[in-house]
Amino acid sequence: MMMEKINASSEGYFVLLGFSNWPHLEVVLFVVILMFYLMTLVGNLFIIILSYLDFHLHTPMYFFLSNLSFLDLCYTTSSIPQLLVNLWGSEKTISYKGCMVQLYFVLALGTTECVLLVVMSYDRYAAVCRPLHYTVLMHPRFCHMLAAASWVSGFTNSALHSIFTFWVPLCGHRQVDHFFCEVPALLRLSCVDTRANELTLMVMSSIFVLIPLILILSSYGAIAQAVLRMQSTTGLQKVFGTCGAHLMVVSLFFIPAMCIYLLPSSGKSQDQGKFIALFYTVVTPSLNPLIYTLRNRDVRGAVKRLMGQE
Repeated sequence: MMMEKINASSEGYFVLLGFSNWPHLEVVLFVVILMFYLMTLVGNLFIIILSYLDFHLHTPMYFFLSNLSFLDLCYTTSSIPQLLVNLWGSEKTISYKGCMVQLYFVLALGTTECVLLVVMSYDRYAAVCRPLHYTVLMHPRFCHMLAAASWVSGFTNSALHSIFTFWVPLCGHRQVDHFFCEVPALLRLSCVDTRANELTLMVMSSIFVLIPLILILSSYGAIAQAVLRMQSTTGLQKVFGTCGAHLMVVSLFFIPAMCIYLLPSSGKSQDQGKFIALFYTVVTPSLNPLIYTLRNRDVRGAVKRLMGQE
């Protein structure tokens, strides 16, 4: 019986309800989301290309920042084009296989970002607290290993969740009350008890959201102590510039993620969840390039060199 339900669902499609409760807002949302998506593409491509072309930016910090930019490009592209199509047209469907692929990549890339932000905080810790050992600690080979570990852990975790989610038999209706295929929204379509799935989601979210956040805050606690002992005003400004930008990115990503995956579902409406998800899938990736590049002397210097002004 279970396999019949799984097979029946695999031949069909899902309806992504998204923001259909507010039809008068759909055109406005389409324009705003498209603008943020284009900002994400341009800003993150700018960082990737600039970091590659300018040898002064061939440092661990910009290597990880390029990884984050590529990650944000993939993350937004895994859900936003589908959302734009659904907002513009009357058809709001996604195939079963398309939903599986979307769920897998959204989860994989989101988890990867959690781990990568920890790696970036360790890089800042090594630069500020262990400056004499920095080149040894952040050897290029070790940097590549840390980046690879971030991607592998994210895609492995997502495989586990995706298999568990799509193994659950679904009821008759296929209306997903969200704008992309997400685990909690899909579990609400189930015909059986999903407490085991919800517990697994809670445990894995704690591992990949809470633990990274604790590690990041610990790194910045150590950095704050080192900064307070600094005598150089220039050094203080540089530390606050790079670390402040990273802390802002961490806040913009982790706070919405905790609201979605760690707070009880009864504590928030489904509509609130959609707008929170819209923030960390659309707004945050578009702001990351601005946060990291505004008032950044390294980036301004690299742009001037490429334009032949230095």
